[in-house]
Amino acid sequence: MKLVCSQSDLSTNLSLVSRAVPSRPTHPVLANVLLQADAETNQVSLTAFDLSLGIRTSFTAEVIEGGAIALPAKLLVDITSRLPEGEITLDDESGDNTGEGIIVTLKPKSGKYQVRAMGAEEFPELPVIESSEAIQITTAALIEGLKGSLFATSADETKQVLTGLHLTVKQDTLEFAATDGHRLAVLETTNERPLESNEQLEVTVPARALRELQRMLAHSSSEETVALYLDQGQIVFAWQNQRLTSRTLEGQYPAYRQLIPRQFERQVTLERRQFISTLERIAVLADQKNNIVKVSIDHANQEITLSCEAQDVGSGTESMPAQISGEDIDIAFNVKYLMEGLKELPSSEIQMHLNQSLTPVIFTPLGGLKMTYLAMPVQLRS
Repeated sequence: MKLVCSQSDLSTNLSLVSRAVPSRPTHPVLANVLLQADAETNQVSLTAFDLSLGIRTSFTAEVIEGGAIALPAKLLVDITSRLPEGEITLDDESGDNTGEGIIVTLKPKSGKYQVRAMGAEEFPELPVIESSEAIQITTAALIEGLKGSLFATSADETKQVLTGLHLTVKQDTLEFAATDGHRLAVLETTNERPLESNEQLEVTVPARALRELQRMLAHSSSEETVALYLDQGQIVFAWQNQRLTSRTLEGQYPAYRQLIPRQFERQVTLERRQFISTLERIAVLADQKNNIVKVSIDHANQEITLSCEAQDVGSGTESMPAQISGEDIDIAFNVKYLMEGLKELPSSEIQMHLNQSLTPVIFTPLGGLKMTYLAMPVQLRS
């Protein structure tokens, strides 16, 4: 195998796929990236797979002699990222040798690096889904949905299903939902490529895989479409010359729609950025204690007051104007949960809907995207 490619192409694509290389591989070959070079199409593809998440990407190069080989991922990333810009020749000089004897040579403008490689036949195949029809999703809808929901997934591996994002594909909309038990983010986006049938599809995908998808899509144009394939236990996203595969999560996702109250006794309209910056200042003190911030709603003065008492450290209080309907109430939140959700609400003004001091509170953007952020209040200890 022999090819000539640019340093930037090789380095960029390597860093993209290497995120699917496991930090503690269960099998030595999984610490590698599979490189496949096709002399007919002059395409080089790179694949990494940890048996759960798989990423494949390809780029154009001058392929003098085709072939496939498994190269040590971390070493290759570290070398290529430090090489000067320009052409790199990649050469498997040991020809048909398999097993321990494969040496691959990288030749930049000056110098020469040799890396011990493994045979491509040892590398596991990426799952392929042929049975299902592709669902076409616009990149813009996917990016919007992931941004507004992924942050609310759980990091607790004991509640496996909550470490994923629940995706519902309807006729012409996509619904993204994520919850960790303390908060819930639900976002609906319009899919410009409607489904051909009236069926709706539901799947829970690990957040880790979707974070990689989000990272990869950041380099795509928003008009592009992504083909989604779904089969028993597997999901595949494919677009341009890129592909991400992931196992899906088993188990029943919570019936989150039932958690959202239908009616509210109080409603507060606020300027979002001002609310966030006030919270950030109060959070400095909340961090010293238990991360709790108290929100006092004052109907007569049409303002809300944020306060925090951090014993032995100090206290802080700050007020801001708001449009309030309903009676006065004091309510407390974990400031981290509150800020994370508010930062993703895509509008300059937001509405806060609430009933009692310990019932779920809903935040929605005024106008624009259909997003609901639910935060559970915490008990105020007097």
